[in-house]
Amino acid sequence: MVFSSVIFLCFFLPAVVLVYHLLPQKARNIWLLVASLCFYACGGPRHLLYLGASVIFNFLIGIALSYLKRSSGTAAKAVLAGACVVNIGSLVYFKYTGMILESISSLSGKSIDIPSIVLPLGISFYTFQCMSYIIDVYRSGAEDGVCTRNLLDFALYVTFFPHLLQGPIIRYPDVKDAISSPHITADGCVSGIERFIIGLAKKAVIANTIGSVCDSIFAIETCSIDPKTAWLGAVMYTLQIYFDFSGYSDMAIGIGRLFGIPICENFDYPYISRSVTEFWRRWHISLSRWFRDYLYIPLGGNRSGNVYVNLLIVFIATGLWHGAAWSFLVWGLWHGLFMLIERALRGKKGPNMPPAVSSFIRWAYTMLVVTFGWVLFRIEKLPEALSYIRVMLGLEKHAYNAFSVRFFLDARMMFFLAVAVIACVPWSRTASGLKESLAARHPSSQKMLVNIWHACLIALLVICFVFIVNSTYSPFIYFQF
Repeated sequence: MVFSSVIFLCFFLPAVVLVYHLLPQKARNIWLLVASLCFYACGGPRHLLYLGASVIFNFLIGIALSYLKRSSGTAAKAVLAGACVVNIGSLVYFKYTGMILESISSLSGKSIDIPSIVLPLGISFYTFQCMSYIIDVYRSGAEDGVCTRNLLDFALYVTFFPHLLQGPIIRYPDVKDAISSPHITADGCVSGIERFIIGLAKKAVIANTIGSVCDSIFAIETCSIDPKTAWLGAVMYTLQIYFDFSGYSDMAIGIGRLFGIPICENFDYPYISRSVTEFWRRWHISLSRWFRDYLYIPLGGNRSGNVYVNLLIVFIATGLWHGAAWSFLVWGLWHGLFMLIERALRGKKGPNMPPAVSSFIRWAYTMLVVTFGWVLFRIEKLPEALSYIRVMLGLEKHAYNAFSVRFFLDARMMFFLAVAVIACVPWSRTASGLKESLAARHPSSQKMLVNIWHACLIALLVICFVFIVNSTYSPFIYFQF
């Protein structure tokens, strides 16, 4: 079940919200946990047992760490290390066994039977979330109240259905009070519905429309496409993955507000970045912060050790976290390389040019790096990804053109690409400022502006349903992680 499906929109979500608000306070979290497990079971019922085991294991580890921190720091450190090994080991087993065995087989020249292991949905997200919890408990001890002895609260923290499959990665201290005693307001529910509709439009209208054509381009062999078509496919995927993932995050944040549980922001208009460093401050924010706080800083960060080695390790881990393929590792190294270059050049003056020109050049450089990186991300087989990039650069001749760029870039697609590009810029902040300014000068107009905004949202919701009903294309890209 996905957020942009009729079953979820018309049946599951309304039923969960309605029953939740009808139930007494003490029964609400039980209902949310049951609903979250049912939601997960729709996509992978066979892995409910593993999800439950992960929840119980990390819950007990948290209690043990809280107790041991008061009596034996050495024992607590050993328990934490063991728990991290178990969590990472399970992730390696489910996600990387095939890649490891294939690599061994290729290097040794011996045939190895590779077992068929089904990857549990959302395993990368909830494993990292559990690890953040036990590490926070170890760092804080019993005094700061990070550890919980309420299994229901912890289970809901891990399995809460809006973020279970695709994040954002939430930290327990940020939602602890909201889970135990949620504060739900009418304004919060209204803003949640607004945020959900915006996220749904990103996914159902923009990402799905662009994605269906993008998939057609990437399905063509590289020997049969020309550079223009290859560039179109790369740009389309760059837009698709942003609106797909940020749309999911917006919907998750909106649903969380309906239950009084805050879900952290995960995107901040990353395609306006003027450096790769800035891009990673704006893209998948919860994952970037996780690696910063639980890997980069423990390695020494900026203060000890070799900062360049530390950054490289982080981006190797980032690439491998996303998938069990060499192209993901190269994708991580690609971004890490430019992060190292930017850090080495930090503080050095560039050519003297007008600020606007300098800003544009830095933005163009960043988008080129990101776009080439997304090709590595999109095509899992590294030789094919590199071949596609060579076509983009005109370094690989194509035997013939299966389809010209005009076949894919018709008037309809040009319209949606224009809408996507415009939506990558934070115009809403400018509009919000103008709205506040107008309301301050003409107080009577505030109600009218609110009514217009709500009418636009209702119209947008109707458009979303039209697209959902008339489309069979609705995969969430990050479900595979």
